[in-house]
Amino acid sequence: MGVALNGTSDLQESLSELAALADTAGSEIVGVVTQVRREVDPTYFIGRGKAEELARLCAERQADLVIIDHELSPAQARNLENLLGVRVVDRTELILDIFAKRARTKQAMLQVELAQLQYQLPRLRRMWQHLSRLGGGIGTRGPGETQLEVDQRRARKRIADLQRQLQEIQRQTSARVQTRKERNLFTVALVGYTNVGKSTLMNALTKAQVFVEDRLFATLDATTRVLVLPDGHKVLLTDTIGFIRNLPTHLIASFHATLEEVRTADLLLHVADASHPALDERIAVVERTLQEIGASGKPTILVLNKADQLPPDWDRQRFQRRYPDALLVSALTGEGLDELKGRIYAEYARQRLVRLHAQLTLQAQEIVAFAYRHGTVRRLEYHDTSIVLEAELERHLAEGLQKQVVERGWGVVRIEPVNALKV
Repeated sequence: MGVALNGTSDLQESLSELAALADTAGSEIVGVVTQVRREVDPTYFIGRGKAEELARLCAERQADLVIIDHELSPAQARNLENLLGVRVVDRTELILDIFAKRARTKQAMLQVELAQLQYQLPRLRRMWQHLSRLGGGIGTRGPGETQLEVDQRRARKRIADLQRQLQEIQRQTSARVQTRKERNLFTVALVGYTNVGKSTLMNALTKAQVFVEDRLFATLDATTRVLVLPDGHKVLLTDTIGFIRNLPTHLIASFHATLEEVRTADLLLHVADASHPALDERIAVVERTLQEIGASGKPTILVLNKADQLPPDWDRQRFQRRYPDALLVSALTGEGLDELKGRIYAEYARQRLVRLHAQLTLQAQEIVAFAYRHGTVRRLEYHDTSIVLEAELERHLAEGLQKQVVERGWGVVRIEPVNALKV
């Protein structure tokens, strides 16, 4: 069930996405109902007349669940269930249910449970029997307390416990990120709308074995692998959770530790589905979400994936004019992946690399060996009394070599900024 409020024009696209979410959750769609309204009905959200029509349709189609493509207040959900005689789920609850189904690691399970509890706390209707394992019998009910009050108290206690556990995970994540920064590891994060092929792209770039499925939210956990760039430089590539329109705020807050990988990345690859009819809108949703989590303004490469699914008569030139800085790739066929690696290398080089020019004495063989191990040697010449070395290294490594050469009297080193490189 979807409502077009104030003349919104994307109702069909939103309902198509809702149907995909319902399919991911394991539901079978037997009917779709829409309504155009100026404002939300405070009692039923959709108005009593439409609610009665929906009740008749549920009876005719033998439906046992109604999914509303909006977030309902507790009272609206309760009133609709009483009138319809079937369970009512809003968009937020559906997404939370999918996340609970998809969670595999302890961190993801904790994050999803916290988001569910925070969402359900104001909606408690004697539905917390699963929390009974946290306490029961003598001493769990205060004088005059109702069962609802006991359930609310248990839920709040569990929320506090989950928050403590996730804070510890956040501390560990921050420590891991800090270690990467201290080791000067360049990190790249894959971001984008859900089901645009981020995990497939990661597998294609790194030969990883990340789980892939053609459904929404197949991946909930951040996965990091080593990506070898042209010339042998290595960076860390992280696959992250997909975004979606109206992503529940509870989820954004709960997945703080996972999204830390996005906030601290040196470069973002914004992956989008080039074949999707709502491409512009989905790009905008991701950009808004990045702003919400504090990751906007980072160096970003727009990667338009699924080029293999574009129609045979598509206009390439018009497409390139529309997205002049984007890269068109196919994670399945490999189209454009070499160019993508080149763009990542160029961004990596722009941020990290310098050109080292050294006139060394013959005793400086360990300097040459270090340049081969940790950088890319562009020129190496041996003369009767000297060595000429040109190499590309990360700035902190080049500065360390320069200091070592000067202290040992092994020659002269000059460091050239990366903007002088042709990459």
